[in-house]
Amino acid sequence: MKNAISLLTIIWFFSSLLLAQDKKGIIKESADRKNYGLSAFPYGAVYFRKSNPPIEDWEKDYKQASNDGMNTFRHWFMWGSVEVAPGKFDWGEYDKQLDLAAKNGMKTIIAEVIHSAPEWAFRQYAHARYETADGLKVVSSIRNSSATGGFPGLCLDNDDVKDKAETFLKELVNRYKDHPGMGGYDIWNECNLNSSAYNYCYCPATQQKFRGWLKNKYGDLKTLATAWHRYSYATWEDVVPPRGGEAYPDNTDWVQFRIDNAYQLMKWRRDIIWKIDTINPITAHGVSDKPLKYLVDAAHDAWRAASLVDIYGYTAGSAQEDRILNNSNRWIYVDLTRCASRGKPFWAAEMAAWCSWDSRGGIRENGRIPKPYDVLVANMIGMGGGATGIFSSRWRGLLDGPLHGAYAFYSMDGSPNANSEMASKIAKWANAPGQEKLWQSRPVKGDIGIIWNPESQIHATLMDDKDNFYSNACQGAYYAFLDNNIQPDWVHIDDIKNYDVLYLSYPLMLSQKTATLLMDWVAEGGCLISEGCPGYFGDGGKAGEIQPNLGLDKLFGATQEYVEFTPDLLEKLQLNTDNIKGISGGVVLQTYKLTTGKVAGKYEDGRIAVVDNSFGKGKVKLIGTMPGIGYFNNKNDYSKAFFKSLLKWAGKEQQLTSTGNLVARIHDGKGGTYIWVVNNQMEAQQMTLTLSKKFGPFKETEILWGENKPDVNGNEISVNVPAVDALIVRLKK
Repeated sequence: MKNAISLLTIIWFFSSLLLAQDKKGIIKESADRKNYGLSAFPYGAVYFRKSNPPIEDWEKDYKQASNDGMNTFRHWFMWGSVEVAPGKFDWGEYDKQLDLAAKNGMKTIIAEVIHSAPEWAFRQYAHARYETADGLKVVSSIRNSSATGGFPGLCLDNDDVKDKAETFLKELVNRYKDHPGMGGYDIWNECNLNSSAYNYCYCPATQQKFRGWLKNKYGDLKTLATAWHRYSYATWEDVVPPRGGEAYPDNTDWVQFRIDNAYQLMKWRRDIIWKIDTINPITAHGVSDKPLKYLVDAAHDAWRAASLVDIYGYTAGSAQEDRILNNSNRWIYVDLTRCASRGKPFWAAEMAAWCSWDSRGGIRENGRIPKPYDVLVANMIGMGGGATGIFSSRWRGLLDGPLHGAYAFYSMDGSPNANSEMASKIAKWANAPGQEKLWQSRPVKGDIGIIWNPESQIHATLMDDKDNFYSNACQGAYYAFLDNNIQPDWVHIDDIKNYDVLYLSYPLMLSQKTATLLMDWVAEGGCLISEGCPGYFGDGGKAGEIQPNLGLDKLFGATQEYVEFTPDLLEKLQLNTDNIKGISGGVVLQTYKLTTGKVAGKYEDGRIAVVDNSFGKGKVKLIGTMPGIGYFNNKNDYSKAFFKSLLKWAGKEQQLTSTGNLVARIHDGKGGTYIWVVNNQMEAQQMTLTLSKKFGPFKETEILWGENKPDVNGNEISVNVPAVDALIVRLKK
């Protein structure tokens, strides 16, 4: 080895030989891998990315971090920076990182980065270079996040390159799995193709893999030709991936293949590690809201990513975001990740503590130049939403490249500052013995679920959705519920059985499978609220002759009378119900003729806009436009009141109501019942919280964070939260 191994490395190596047990071939499921040896609340940052920080500062940085209550660092272990020649690995600097972690009582999350390939591999495996839609073969480039070469790596659809990457991963795991500074692995940085590879690859190996995927789906060439409306295929070699296009079956298949392929490769990485290391947890993290926006380009499916790891996480919610304008989005980020994790622990894996050169938008005074209280508010929203660990994107800023000085807790030279002092306060508080019970309770299940519908998002993107109608509709509905302190969860179609009330945003495309699952769920007693044109397009992107499509006309008790897809003409569209006038819609206008349903709302011209219907043991509400879009564009009191009324229509009691305008959350479980309230504003806020009958009644409170002891009267709690601060209290019966 190029660099001498430290004494500590030698000690742990021989110790591991003595303590090693036979783990050959054992792969445990995530539910069985609970004893990870991490701190009660992992708190830290990304530290080493090869080029930064300078090696002469490592000793003092680790000592500073440890003294300040930081307990975990993540580093990028880049294939392109380690295998310096074929079969020759230089681990010296990485050994030093784990040795320093062990010396300072910290743990290391090893982020494998095989999307940084060795420079020599770009020459030796030139056939595996990513190929763009224009036929360009991609060469090695420097990544802004690490200022090192080898990105975006080589295409792993080529078996020879995949084998080389597997060798690297095995060398890495075998080297560090028993090290005392070892804490776990991060197997895909930000879990989407935009972050770790080229959006598309058209190399021969990928094309051949796509053909295999199509054979598995369609069985024979004639069936594929009919489905794709390409009737003159002579051999499978005639089938090539589309290089751009609209919402036709060839494009939707290409998108779905890329999603499936991405997560198959993620599972491949996971399984390599599991076969060697059955002790340390495997983590990964995505980019917060990308599942609502970027399935087509980025293949970003948080539910699939989270299902493959022990601990999931997200990038976003950072202190540099405008705490007023982005408050609702911060809650979206953590809620979406919590729901995609399906009960697993999850981290705010990159919650930046400082601004960057490429940051845009927001107001200086609202946190764009973060103050300590901005770090506090960002952290508390993450924790209040259920995050079980927090990492800044940097511990200290990079010294070169476009991200110089960005995101970090600490100053460029590693010295502490006001923001790092706040981080230290939070880290020590989160891991203090007094907080043990706090982390044993989790956020309660939401009052209502917003269905995540990938079919509609993919279809909207392929229909050239420059205005982000799908994501805006979903976010608008979320904002409206959140503004009423109704906790909205994000729900995968496979999880709808866990909810009794669901909201379906922008449902223009549904598969027959999804439509059938929804009908069966309602028939068993569910309450479904759907925006306009549900399932207008079915499998293959074909519009139905009868609307609602896919048999949904029977579910909703109505058929379409008239429809418009004219977003620019519907920006001021409104509808009225018996009790609420002036509810905003947008994007589409669908009117109805009744079959078994009844009128529940009309447009201003008198045509039917809302239909209620009973179906089996459940009931449905069909709204002929997009109230989510309406609220996204115009947060008026009428629309807010309409969204609040939906729980009453469903016959469901809201778990927490409030008189103020702050977000409050209930955590409940083995550790007790807690209220989290985060004040993102520059003035103290008073509010009264009322918990539903299934909680309490309570007699007193115990403050875990904050000032001003609340007044408690049974299920009613009056709180006073200082400016840009939080209040966390345990409720006692």
